[in-house]
Amino acid sequence: MKFASTRIIVRDIKAVVGFYEKLTDQKAEWLAPVFAEIVTPGATLAIGSAETVALFKEGTIEPAANRTAIIEFQVDNVEQEFTRLKDQLEVVLEPKMMPWGNLVAQFRDPEGTIVGLYTPISEAAKQRFASR
Repeated sequence: MKFASTRIIVRDIKAVVGFYEKLTDQKAEWLAPVFAEIVTPGATLAIGSAETVALFKEGTIEPAANRTAIIEFQVDNVEQEFTRLKDQLEVVLEPKMMPWGNLVAQFRDPEGTIVGLYTPISEAAKQRFASR
């Protein structure tokens, strides 16, 4: 089995795609007016508009209702990325060292999802991510 992507369903797809394009500094690939993807070396972030819910079971997904997941991106330098983004995006957490060895900063996307950027700092964290 291969973990392929994380998909978020949103009300305002243009605003959310714009947020992730700014965050990742890369353009999304629009596969349809209601669906875009940002493909990174480690994973794909898929973004679907609320209209795509009708393709599945109605009522199973609610846009802008996430309060349990954090979308994370590993970066070479959290502090540098934080400096680049802090005046453009809503800051949730300034760079902070976590007990598991990662330096983390967090932002909030236009519909409320927390987005973390992290850099492995401790030797144990560097080793854990070396093969990923």
